[in-house]
Amino acid sequence: MKKCKVMIFLMVVLVGMTFASAALAEYPDKPVTYVICFNPGGESDITARIQQQPLEKILGVPVVMVYKKGGGGAVGWSELMRTKPDGYTIYGTNLPHTIVQPMTRGNAGYETEKINNVYMFEFTPDILAVKADSEIKTLDDFVKYAKENPGISVGGSGQPSANSLGCEAFGKVAGLKLTYISFTGSGAAVPALLGGHVKALMTYTSMAAQYPDKIRALAVAADKRAKALPDVPTFKELGYEFVEGAYRGVAVPPGTPKEIKQKLEQAFEKVNYDPVVVKKMEDLGFIMEYYGEGASKELVAKLSVYYRQLLKDLGLLK
Repeated sequence: MKKCKVMIFLMVVLVGMTFASAALAEYPDKPVTYVICFNPGGESDITARIQQQPLEKILGVPVVMVYKKGGGGAVGWSELMRTKPDGYTIYGTNLPHTIVQPMTRGNAGYETEKINNVYMFEFTPDILAVKADSEIKTLDDFVKYAKENPGISVGGSGQPSANSLGCEAFGKVAGLKLTYISFTGSGAAVPALLGGHVKALMTYTSMAAQYPDKIRALAVAADKRAKALPDVPTFKELGYEFVEGAYRGVAVPPGTPKEIKQKLEQAFEKVNYDPVVVKKMEDLGFIMEYYGEGASKELVAKLSVYYRQLLKDLGLLK
């Protein structure tokens, strides 16, 4: 009798494993939801929209975009922690956001190390920008104006974020007192600038590429000029040691099976090497990156050290 029970137990286990293996082998067999944690129209949304069609072709199922804005992305990333780990709901992620938010908030709703990035696909440098018809024509003009008008408003996406930290860091490097105004995404910050609600933006190269007739980029926070903005100098060229920007990728909930993570990693890598995707991304000011799951973990670890020190230097962290 005992031997019979053991055999029945083993058969149940084997059947369960067979069904689990079959489910993994068939993944995906229904639409995948791609959650954007910011407003429509920002970099995360633009990137995902470029990826959507080739991703659907590779995965063989529809990819549906939904938005969970709020808290500089934290609302969506908190939800990520509670989502079913079956690979059918994936989330766009941002660095340094998912690093600095848990460092600076009592409870961000998630922990950095639990954000399981399966792929990081692009980097977007910060830019300092003003309205196209602004009296401020150059970075020198901006610095002069900001010194004459302490506390001028500079809008950006999220806080803490690459934009807010960029505003703080440039203010310190240039000896300026700037007031950062946080918006729920780059797509919301641009109308605020055009409407005169803020004097300038610490935003991304993609916004200048998307609105060339509406905003004027004064400088790019990168080591070299952006392909999409060849006439815009870097801060370094203009005498300011300032480099800042955001990495973007995609993550799955904690506990997602290894086989599913690998399928998603491979799918996003194929998309990232698609010549059509690359051209669209670079034309919009994005810099292509190719970090798989393992490399993404290493990048997060490296940047965590950097941003902890930066926050301390800026007096934002003890």
